[in-house]
Amino acid sequence: MILLRLDKESPNKCSLTPLRERSELPIRWIHARLEVVHEVGEVTLLHPDGELLGTADAVRPLLLVDCSWRDLPRVLRRVHGDLHPRRLPEGLRTAYPRRSKIFTDPAAGLASVEALHAAQCLLGRRDDSLLDGYRWREDWLSRNAGLLAP
Repeated sequence: MILLRLDKESPNKCSLTPLRERSELPIRWIHARLEVVHEVGEVTLLHPDGELLGTADAVRPLLLVDCSWRDLPRVLRRVHGDLHPRRLPEGLRTAYPRRSKIFTDPAAGLASVEALHAAQCLLGRRDDSLLDGYRWREDWLSRNAGLLAP
């Protein structure tokens, strides 16, 4: 897994922050800056405009970009590699309470840890421990039980 987080995002609000303590997880962390090119190699890019993610995509590392929706196009222009865009299925429902007073998030938007967990499930590598430390863990699991079945 490659978790690329835009450096201007607050780590205090990031749902992936608890995973930083998990040295046993095979995660490559990239702190992205918009003025730097980030080489990632051949990856499965989690992206809302890609084809549906499936177990065949497990042959490549998963790349999850953690940034706001409005910054995603600018971040991706600085990510170089052989990117295979894949999306999560429709119907997943976030448990994260959104409260932006400035921007409207897409209706199907998820917290980053939710997207990571869902992707791992679809790749055939379900690991509910990814949600350890996520305040809305139980709500996420119950809202999406049918789509996240092992």
